[in-house]
Amino acid sequence: MMWMEEGLYVRIQELENGPRPFPLQSGFNAETAYRAIGCFNASESSDAFYILSNDRNEIWFICNRHLRTVAINNGTKDLRYRLEKITAH
Repeated sequence: MMWMEEGLYVRIQELENGPRPFPLQSGFNAETAYRAIGCFNASESSDAFYILSNDRNEIWFICNRHLRTVAINNGTKDLRYRLEKITAH
């Protein structure tokens, strides 16, 4: 099952022994909020994989266990922005 969320932003909190791919080794960083382009959940797994664009503009499926919510912001179409932008409000 796949769905698209409008404006959901997540941050990376990589689990040491979490599922691959490891986001911090795959072009993501912990200081950026990433827009969830979509989400895929295979029926045989309890994990969901969020579709994100990394800092190199590559598309990756990242396990939800490596992600934490930041905000829902429908006012922008940016794929990513620095977390300090959110905390400065």
